[in-house]
Amino acid sequence: MPEQYDVVVVGSVNADLVVGVDRRPAPGETVLGSDLATHPGGKGANQAVAAARLGGRVGIVGRVGDDGHGALLRGALAEAGVDLAHLAVTPGPSGVALITVGPDGDNSIIVSPGANARLTPDDVAAARDMIAAASVVTFQLEVPMPAIEAAARAAASAGARAVLNLSPTAPVPAEVLAVCDPLVVNEHEAAWLLGGPGAADGADPERMAAALLGSGPRSAVITLGADGVVVADAEGTARIPSPKVEAVDTTGAGDAFTAALCLRLARGDSLRDAARYATRVGAAAVRRPGAQTSYPTPDELPA
Repeated sequence: MPEQYDVVVVGSVNADLVVGVDRRPAPGETVLGSDLATHPGGKGANQAVAAARLGGRVGIVGRVGDDGHGALLRGALAEAGVDLAHLAVTPGPSGVALITVGPDGDNSIIVSPGANARLTPDDVAAARDMIAAASVVTFQLEVPMPAIEAAARAAASAGARAVLNLSPTAPVPAEVLAVCDPLVVNEHEAAWLLGGPGAADGADPERMAAALLGSGPRSAVITLGADGVVVADAEGTARIPSPKVEAVDTTGAGDAFTAALCLRLARGDSLRDAARYATRVGAAAVRRPGAQTSYPTPDELPA
């Protein structure tokens, strides 16, 4: 029997370089921060590790550089139990995310794609057997769009459920949106897709979620941070609250949520039940610093 996967992630693998600050600098200003901390990250790798830590059988399709960061990133994924058969090594630097974390736990991020920018449709084609063996295929937008388009086509051809996390925001072909079940966005990303920053001003999240279905996806999820999530599908819309926890660092919490959502969908949960579980995982992830270092096992979830 061929290997089966709950989730296959097609996406980015980055080293997160994190500095804590009392406040973010204004243009032309210098502020002092904490010691530099280096963590394995990248939206693709984060989602793969989070799903694996929750007990999922997970594979990843991506690229890292042949530098020290690449070795760190491969090691972290392997330690979590992620299948690395289609994580290629590219000459040159790995992707890097420069992250500042404020005293409230919120973060600002700049990403240098590095090897992630070299992921191609050929890489996706080489992983066709892995994708064909997946219940859910998830992708984000930190790798080139041609690779995302190829992943969406491969998932649809294999009968896998496709999940797109529209982050960072970028134009997405209609044929990609059409296979998303669900499309996962935060409020800012939803506003961008619906027509620009002002689209969310005073908007009801339930109405925004319903409006997203008009852009093409089969279902949609809007994450609202500590306020939970809103889901929309053919059955209508529903708001799901998040457990109340004290946030230490929100880096990677959205990835933890998406990973848990994908895993529970792969296991047969409804979208609403999967989102309820995923809010608990996202809440657990903000209680510790870092991205992958904060991801919980099932026995560490808040009630």
